[in-house]
Amino acid sequence: MIDNVKDIKNTYDLESAVGLVKDEITKALESSPAVIRDYTSHLSKATGKLIRAKSLLICSQDEDERVQERAVKVAAAIEIFHLATLVHDDIIDDAPLRRGIATLNRKYGTRTAVICGDYLLSMAMGMITSVFDNDRVPEIKMANLLGKLCLGELTQHINNGNYSLSVMQYLKIIAGKTAALFEVSFYLGAHLAGNNHTESRKYARIGRYIGMIFQLTDDCMDYEASEQVAMKPVLSDFEQDVVTLPLIYALKASEDLRNRARSGKLSSAIVNKAVKMTGGLNFTRTLAKRYKSKAIGILEGLSLDNARKNNLSMILETSYRTF
Repeated sequence: MIDNVKDIKNTYDLESAVGLVKDEITKALESSPAVIRDYTSHLSKATGKLIRAKSLLICSQDEDERVQERAVKVAAAIEIFHLATLVHDDIIDDAPLRRGIATLNRKYGTRTAVICGDYLLSMAMGMITSVFDNDRVPEIKMANLLGKLCLGELTQHINNGNYSLSVMQYLKIIAGKTAALFEVSFYLGAHLAGNNHTESRKYARIGRYIGMIFQLTDDCMDYEASEQVAMKPVLSDFEQDVVTLPLIYALKASEDLRNRARSGKLSSAIVNKAVKMTGGLNFTRTLAKRYKSKAIGILEGLSLDNARKNNLSMILETSYRTF
């Protein structure tokens, strides 16, 4: 990996930068204090696809498509921040698997997992603040991000089992719990590249749209993908009382389904069939396509060369995945 690095003021090509992010994450997790190291090391076994980190790195590229060393550290911090949210999500859902391995709460217990998730948040914030000198933008952005994530998750939890949840209410929830982290990743990357606030906000809007797409396609995955593909339990949203967009649409389209919901006679099999028959999946994918079109419109207006636009387009296509 290091052989591919061009040593010009500690800047790297994109592929090498991604490799260095992986190294930075592993190093951070496996060099934690001894009292918590077994738990954080367990998490290092499956670090995911690093989509948020890659997004930040691409947005931070200069005109020669080089990535600064400090962008690598911030990208690693973003992924550790994301990992912390997953640990907390798994506790709430009592999930047995994440990314193909046992969740921290299932392997070590809920109390340990809660503390580890909190520690990871602290670690990520420390990594980010260590990179910037007299620049409060990242600090403010991360504080706002944490607030959006918490409010999004709490609003979702409050609405568990709420079969009257509207499309707009649901979109507001996922704008916080999922899209906010993509938004801040794109913003910080653009900020690191030297863009002003106005220009960085354009990148952030692309990130927000990609985050919305990512969650909407994930909602579809729960009905469409196998557990081997998803690397986590599927058909589980309904079992956890989480009402997602495909079900919201199905409830709106089917009076019979609404009646069953009111009488408490819904089952996974009934919901799965209704979502597919009413077009809930098609509706959700169509909405994702609209967000994709909005993102493309902003992307085409950025002052970037074709190579960097292609890199961002790659992230956009990755978010809009099918199974």
